[in-house]
Amino acid sequence: MFVAIFSIILIIIDQFTKYLVVTYIANENPIVLIDDFLKLYYIENRGAAFGILQGFRFLFAIITIVVLLVLIIFLVKNYNKIPFIYLLSFSLLIGGTIGNFIDRIRLHYVVDFISMKFFGHDFAIFNFADMFIVIGTILISIGIILHDNKG
Repeated sequence: MFVAIFSIILIIIDQFTKYLVVTYIANENPIVLIDDFLKLYYIENRGAAFGILQGFRFLFAIITIVVLLVLIIFLVKNYNKIPFIYLLSFSLLIGGTIGNFIDRIRLHYVVDFISMKFFGHDFAIFNFADMFIVIGTILISIGIILHDNKG
């Protein structure tokens, strides 16, 4: 139950922030939050991570559905045996994946808006769903180190 509720909350956060960006930032100048580090601006990402594979929307839809089905089946079969760090990470992965999937189906692109610069170099432009996916992946890695490598 935790995974479903937390995933829904994450989807709402993602979609609400994208709504705000489309409403207030699209067709406007970037909003600088921290000089030479963090700004917000609207971009339509028609590809995968970092804009690669532009125009492969159908492939992304199939991959997304397969990944979600595998995660959900795994959770249903093993929910009571899974350490909390994995439940948390799966929630983040599911919430982030569905957040971007909604954009791909509804808009035919993903709304990205967070732009960061590290040591004078631009980093990829991303959104909250992307952050949820990255954090979920990091937590899975931590879970593997803490729970699965006990000697």
